[in-house]
Amino acid sequence: MPGLLAQSAALHRHLCPRQVLGARMGLLAGQHLALSFPRTDKRVLVFVETDGCFADGVAVASGCWLGRRTMRLVDHGKVAATFVDTRTAQAVRVAPHPDLRARVQAARPEGQKRWDAYMAAYQTWPDEALFRVQPVTLTVDLAALISVAGKRAVCGRCGEEIVNEREVRAGGAVRCRACAGDTYWAPWGRAPLNCPRRPRAGATLRGVSPQPRPRPDPFP
Repeated sequence: MPGLLAQSAALHRHLCPRQVLGARMGLLAGQHLALSFPRTDKRVLVFVETDGCFADGVAVASGCWLGRRTMRLVDHGKVAATFVDTRTAQAVRVAPHPDLRARVQAARPEGQKRWDAYMAAYQTWPDEALFRVQPVTLTVDLAALISVAGKRAVCGRCGEEIVNEREVRAGGAVRCRACAGDTYWAPWGRAPLNCPRRPRAGATLRGVSPQPRPRPDPFP
């Protein structure tokens, strides 16, 4: 455990309570899946429910990283993670007990700062005092999510390459998700399909004229 925390701290130049929680969650999940952690292969896939320091703690303990395609962010804003054995589809979700922070504050010695109390408790309290572990079933297609190495397509609209079978096909046309309307960005000055620009009352955008809302690609 100290070595994992040192590795996580090196990523941030400091160690914080959420890194400790993430690292301990990873090790605990390995016990419940009966797998050794951290992994050096791609057998385990982790869904983390928030980003930041917590996710790095999970990564160093599990061996699952975004860059290895063994970690996914499902941004629910929660310090929680689901660990999946991709060979067996067995999965467990690990999260702190909802009253954990309150119990730590209640147990801290007089004069101890809350941050220091969290750091001490998260490193020394037993797993059952920190976490609840729940066997779960995924509601996503695991095989489709992982995809197959070497699969490529080209968007018929923007011409960009698409990997991991993330293209959208309709009526014989191939589109990337952005060109199919599932986008998180839009060209400057143009409101995206699913998020029209709404300036604050009385606010103006200097030098930018109003733009008509673009129509969805009809997939000719």
